[in-house]
Amino acid sequence: MCRNIRTLLNFDPPATPEEIRAASLQFVRKISGFNAPSKANEASFMAAVDEIAGVSARLLNSLATNATPKNREEEAAKAKARAAERFSG
Repeated sequence: MCRNIRTLLNFDPPATPEEIRAASLQFVRKISGFNAPSKANEASFMAAVDEIAGVSARLLNSLATNATPKNREEEAAKAKARAAERFSG
């Protein structure tokens, strides 16, 4: 599950709210142990996702870096190559 949480800082264009929310959802799934919460836990689960997404967005907006922004397509190609190497043979 953790492999789905990706670095979101220093991309051009910046991370979208959807990407931040997806990472937040994966984080809550990981720490709660629920892939999908029961109806009894759904409100708490979704509230945690919302809070973490908000905190994450504020964090990303407040961080500064001197590094050149990463290109999404290049990073995706690198990840695909790593996955092909990991799962081949």
